[in-house]
Amino acid sequence: DIIRGKDLYRGYDDKEKEQRDKIEKNLKKYFQQIHEEVTSSGSNGQIEARYGSDKDPNFFQLREDWWALNRQDVWKALTCEAYGTYFRKTCSDDTADTHEKCRCKGDKPKPGKPKAGDGDVTIVPTYFDYVPQYLR
Repeated sequence: DIIRGKDLYRGYDDKEKEQRDKIEKNLKKYFQQIHEEVTSSGSNGQIEARYGSDKDPNFFQLREDWWALNRQDVWKALTCEAYGTYFRKTCSDDTADTHEKCRCKGDKPKPGKPKAGDGDVTIVPTYFDYVPQYLR
């Protein structure tokens, strides 16, 4: 983790390194399949122009684009079991607990001038630190 100065993804023993290599191998396989599917369809010239000449075996451009499109869903999946107390105690101005796991029921910005905490419980952190390291 960048804040603590440790790279949690790389690991510090052989077992963790083997797991990382296994994850990386699977990610390459999945992104290769996505790359082949996207570039072979022939229906969109922009997509083929963007990825067609991508000879990078790690598909970093595709990973970056995939993350940009899917980070909100990944964030929801990662935090769904966190429950309400992980992010904040309440979803209102009083002391009521959140009852909808990590999201307040109907959590949307309130009308009028926005203030801190209005509807921000489902916003994906945009800091690069929050991108899982294997997707960076």
